[in-house]
Order: sequence, then structure tokens, then C-alpha cells
Amino acid sequence: MATAGEGWQRDAEHPASCQVGWGTEPESGDGHGDVRMTSAWADPGQRRPEPPLAARSGSAPTSQPPAQTIQGLPFGNCLPVSDGPFNNSTGIPFFYMTAKDLVVADLMKNPMASLTLPESEGEFCRKNIVDPEDPRCVRLTLTGQMIAVSPEEVEFAKQAMFSRHPGMRKWPRQYEWFFMKMRIEHIWLQKWYGGVSEIPREEYFKAVPRKA
Repeated sequence: MATAGEGWQRDAEHPASCQVGWGTEPESGDGHGDVRMTSAWADPGQRRPEPPLAARSGSAPTSQPPAQTIQGLPFGNCLPVSDGPFNNSTGIPFFYMTAKDLVVADLMKNPMASLTLPESEGEFCRKNIVDPEDPRCVRLTLTGQMIAVSPEEVEFAKQAMFSRHPGMRKWPRQYEWFFMKMRIEHIWLQKWYGGVSEIPREEYFKAVPRKA
């Protein structure tokens, strides 16, 4: 999915509900990680929001999705993620990581990652018993570099992760946890039949997400 890069920077990490593909490099050029969210607007009888709004609304996950990385061979893992405290969604995925995690080992070789946020828990998908991979269940895919959070941003990253994943506060300190975030480069949104939309970064960050 992305180009390889030597080295990586320390940042904040911890997702809430998304699937991540770390540094995958597809032969066809379209092998990006999957992301799913709730498609409350997937019902034809409902007015569906514009792609940028749908993308921002899906970037605030609430559960723990799988993540894939690649160093020599693809490797899957589950990570918690957050894009900010409950009342301050930024659209930027933050993570809470340890160097003992194989995901970090992969990122040291290739910092590129693909994060998939599914809407499989939404009203439409649940009520209609629709499989998560169904195009009517919105999914957002973010790709970019995983970097370490700067000292100036650590406090915000801590609030972002711990407010959505309070159990993290009690994780064993000997694992030397640190925060990472994704520097988003590309945004893809699948929200109905008919292909995937690529959302410009400016429109994505300008959109105001729906209230949960």
C-alpha cells in the first residue's frame, strides 16, 4: 500500500475501532487496509451525508480492530485507536504502543500503515443483518506514516487514548508505552455500491463529524 521508509519517529498510538494495515505494499497498487464504521445513512430512505462528512464521522472508532504490518511477511494484530477525547474529535488516529509489539518492529522497517475503520456496528448493518464487507456498511481507510507523538502533543494524546480506553492507565509500566499517531496521506471511503471515493485531506479535516 505504501512505500518503504527507513526508521520511524516516536508518536502516540491507540485505536478504538479500526483495522490497520502497516506498511503493506500491494502489487496492484490498490491493496489498502480496510476500515469499517456504522452506516446509519446506508438506508436508501435516508439522506446520506457527503463523503467528507461520512469520512470524519467514521474516523472516531469505539472498539478494537485488527492491524496488519509488513516487514518480511504480512502480520496481523489488534490495536485500540482514538482520534481525540469525546468532545474533541480531530480525525487523526492516535495509538498507545510498546516497542515489544511486533507492529512496532515492522514500523521501524517501514513506517507506512493502512487503517480501516468499519461501520459494521451501525443501525443499518445490525438491523438488516448485513455482513461488514457489504458496500452498504460504510468503511473508511486511512493510509500514511506512523510517527511518534512530539513531547508537546503527549498530553493531548494521553487524553485522547485514556478517555476512550480507561483501562490503559493500568497497563504494566515496564512495557515502556509511548504514543504514536498516523500522519494521514490518503483517505478512501466506501459508503454504498459504485466504488470508493478518495477524499481530499483538506475536506476531510474541514468536515464536522456527527455527534455519537
